[in-house]
Amino acid sequence: MANLRVFIAGHKGMVGSALVRLLKKRNVELIIKDRAELDLLNQAAVQVFFKTEKIDQVYLAAAKVGGIYANNNFPADFIYENLMIQANIINSAFLSRVKKLLFLGSSCIYPKNANQPMKEEELLTGKLEPTNEPYAIAKISGIKLCESYNRQYYESHGVDYRSIMPTNLYGPGDNYHHENSHVVPALIRRFHEAKVKSLPNVTIWGTGTSKREFLYVDDMASASVHVMNLDKITYNEHTSEMCSHINAGSGKEVTIKELAETIKKIVEYKGQINFDPTKPDGSPRKLIDSKRLNGLGFQAKINLENGLLKVYQDFIKT
Repeated sequence: MANLRVFIAGHKGMVGSALVRLLKKRNVELIIKDRAELDLLNQAAVQVFFKTEKIDQVYLAAAKVGGIYANNNFPADFIYENLMIQANIINSAFLSRVKKLLFLGSSCIYPKNANQPMKEEELLTGKLEPTNEPYAIAKISGIKLCESYNRQYYESHGVDYRSIMPTNLYGPGDNYHHENSHVVPALIRRFHEAKVKSLPNVTIWGTGTSKREFLYVDDMASASVHVMNLDKITYNEHTSEMCSHINAGSGKEVTIKELAETIKKIVEYKGQINFDPTKPDGSPRKLIDSKRLNGLGFQAKINLENGLLKVYQDFIKT
């Protein structure tokens, strides 16, 4: 029997590249395309690509992503590009009779004041965090696209499109841009530059009291492959028709202050840490409930300090 042909959309991103690393060790044929070869915002181009490639499985890891600054300043880009990428890939996969697809989302889909830890059932129960609402709405739409195609086309076409929602991810291949990055790469860059320039202090947005959960990206890739390959009966037993997404987290949370102090230690920066309470904290707490994933036989393996050390080594190289 021929190897499965697996398309990873967004293979150059942090999650996509972790999926490539993992799936290269499996008995599959990987299909990857650079942006110059395939513009995922171009519906006609995506449809032609799917028609010609005879794909068996899709990991939809392509997305426009960024931190608080980017989400606040480019909301139109975030909602438009993410909606288009998802719609083009999911619909083109269906039209080309792709049976298996996994959509990778984000824990920002949950309401700002959701019960903690956030169960999958918290989706659509309250208002979103305003700073990344457009991005979150796009990601919610991706989940609902998958569910809607399943509801309408599982019986007739055998469509089985699944969704996995990671907590805050970090790892090699992250974006270290000084304004448009997430908290881990942003802090690594700032502490490193402060060390190199012998600066007396590093100032961090917010109060430092917000709590966050972090998952190393190779653990996320493993969780994604695990969920993709669960048999349909097992998957259905742990999900429902209109709440089919699965959370992926480490189950451990730290304050931003604790995170900063850990990164300071790893970078070996000797100055002081200051916090600027006039800047936004974002959500007060974001711990997701991963019991559903754990019940399906998956546990994260890489602890935060070891993961951050790997990220700093990656930053030094890049």
